[in-house]
Amino acid sequence: MNEYKSGDQFAAQEERAAAVLAKLNALTVTQKAEAVQLDSIPPLSSGDAVPLPESTAQADAPVQSADEVIKSLAKLTKLDYEKVRQEKAKSLGFRPTILDNLVKTERAKGSGIEGDGKQLPFSEVEPHPDPIDPAQLLSEVSDTIRQFIVLDTEQAHAAALWVAHTHFIDGADVAPLAIINAPEKSCGKTQLLTVLGRMAYRPLPASNASASALFRAVEKWKPTILIDEADTFFRDNFELHGMVNAGYLRDGFVLRSEAVGDSFEPRMFSVFSAKALAGIALEKHLPDATMSRGIVFNLRRKLSHESVNRLRHAERSLFTGIAEKLARFALDYSQQVRQARPALPDELSDRDQDNWDGLLAIASCAGDEWVARATAAALKLSGAGEKTVSTGNELLADIQHVFESKRVDRISTVDLIAALCADEENAWAAYNRGKQITPRQVARQLAAYGIASKTIRLGAYETPKGFELSQFTDAFTRYLTIPLNLPQHPPQTPEANKHAALTVADNPPQKTIRHNPATPEGPPLLGCGGVADKTPILGGAETSRPNASHLRI
Repeated sequence: MNEYKSGDQFAAQEERAAAVLAKLNALTVTQKAEAVQLDSIPPLSSGDAVPLPESTAQADAPVQSADEVIKSLAKLTKLDYEKVRQEKAKSLGFRPTILDNLVKTERAKGSGIEGDGKQLPFSEVEPHPDPIDPAQLLSEVSDTIRQFIVLDTEQAHAAALWVAHTHFIDGADVAPLAIINAPEKSCGKTQLLTVLGRMAYRPLPASNASASALFRAVEKWKPTILIDEADTFFRDNFELHGMVNAGYLRDGFVLRSEAVGDSFEPRMFSVFSAKALAGIALEKHLPDATMSRGIVFNLRRKLSHESVNRLRHAERSLFTGIAEKLARFALDYSQQVRQARPALPDELSDRDQDNWDGLLAIASCAGDEWVARATAAALKLSGAGEKTVSTGNELLADIQHVFESKRVDRISTVDLIAALCADEENAWAAYNRGKQITPRQVARQLAAYGIASKTIRLGAYETPKGFELSQFTDAFTRYLTIPLNLPQHPPQTPEANKHAALTVADNPPQKTIRHNPATPEGPPLLGCGGVADKTPILGGAETSRPNASHLRI
């Protein structure tokens, strides 16, 4: 009887085991480790001892040691690590800060985010463990910069926003250059580049680097490129110019060919990343296309009463702590910055608005006070950058000044050139290799704006080559921001044009010509322009030349 019960009992156990296997086989490998609930299996008696098949026992994942967990965490990106940081610290029985230090130490050994054991050319910074106050952090960055560099308040605020922007680069569409410019040596340009680099995202010094090395580094790591002495090696490296200019926008690429087997295949390299350039008189050495893509920091040599701290005496932990806070700032506010649509000053040009849009979006996270600071910095620094203009734009501005000062609606080419060269501070008096600009050179510059000289009538007899004000109206409106009070009256006679505003000092009195109706005379030599070889008579009350800040860039 006992043997019969024992055999029957054994058969029941086999049925239960088969049911468990059927359930497990219906699950995925991951679900097998998570969904096995022993309490859902029919209960066995205390004497039941049927072992599960080996395949069931192998479904349980092996338990990792603490060292293995830390190594696996060190291979994660900052964002992925932040997602599992609290959970892993709890499972290991560590405080999160202790786990952060262990992971940082493991990464310092060279494992890095690539997981290939290679040492990265920059230090990876982990986000600060605690949430940060954006306004307080940006003020801390600005104050820290001014500890070591002589800067205006607006320049320091702009530098702080630019450094923060490097940490938001993954969500940005535009990466404005930081152009650190100085008129002479010993103005702190290299010092400022170093300070910015110590707080920036993945700083990569790249002085004297080849273009191919740089665009491959950008493609692989998206670092912040730091280029010093840009007035020397950078100015003649046109391939590097193209890479820097293309990397201004997120969709910026360079196209290169790479060897594939016995042939070459084209390959696109992304060159979008944050970049900073430092040099002397960069407005002379960099093309306008590069200068317009940047926020220009014009430095000055410090005076005897101005004092700053020595950078070499600064604690490294000072910059590391700020960089960690900036990383946490980007982690917590990246979505808000991406969705921000800050109000941009109308005084800024389209390119300047592109440069400052991302920085003002970051400032909006820090409250109204920082928005006001960022706006003031944008207006001041962009105004300083507008002093660099093209030759054609400068010629337009000076021609506009000639029409305004003389109160005329037409002028001969000879009189126009004489008026342009009358101001010794203008470049036109020595534009042609030490001589004044020629009519042909004027025509070449104005042709780009669709303006050409034509025969004009000055008085009853004079028909020289020249220009009418109406030919410039469109160009003045498009390229000069502040239209001057130009005359709106219809064409007048030469006498009215030339002598209405003259004073005795402007023009010596001319001999009166009496007309005898019985004796016809030839046409009088009127003072309104005339032939090309005639010495021009400049009339009109001169007004002060407008500042170059009205040029539209």
